[in-house]
Amino acid sequence: MVKSIIVAAIAAATIAVPAYAQDMSDDQTSGATAPDGSRAFGIDPYVAVMGGWEQFDSESNPAGIPGGFRNNKLNGSLVQGVVGVNVPLGPVFVGAEGNVAKGVSGDIDWEYGAAGRFGFRAGESGLFYGKVGYQWVNFDKRAPTNRDYNDVTYGVGAEFGPKDIGLSGLTGNAGFRIRTEVSTFGAAHSFRPMVGVVTHF
Repeated sequence: MVKSIIVAAIAAATIAVPAYAQDMSDDQTSGATAPDGSRAFGIDPYVAVMGGWEQFDSESNPAGIPGGFRNNKLNGSLVQGVVGVNVPLGPVFVGAEGNVAKGVSGDIDWEYGAAGRFGFRAGESGLFYGKVGYQWVNFDKRAPTNRDYNDVTYGVGAEFGPKDIGLSGLTGNAGFRIRTEVSTFGAAHSFRPMVGVVTHF
């Protein structure tokens, strides 16, 4: 049931809201800008490369990961690719993204998922957001017999453009941003800090 609700929410963000933004009249959008000087309404696609770490707790959870495995916590460092789209709506935005991550060390082999994002734009080119989605995790051969698990994921994060970090003039309104994010698998059954570079088009 929860999975169906999340899929519906992501679909609404990617279909209904862009249609709403496109249907706005020129009188509503003419001359309007977001805090970073870019257009206030429209479609903002992006890609990202991120790196980080995820550590799962040692308790049994609804996803089915057994508790106390190896009397330790499942963990691993990750490299992740992200593809998504933002829909700017003045000082706020909504959007959706998909991700694929590969474990570099530790117990995680692959991860992939999708999430909806929502938040507000701040400063010259900053974003602050929350996200909710669904994530699949595949552990390597050292993990429990069943290596594949899935559950809801939640997270919060921020993106900062060049002007916000003292690099004014290196890129335009569309360009590189630094993203920092913390997310979790299920009801706080993992801790996943990530940092990376996002490029907007």
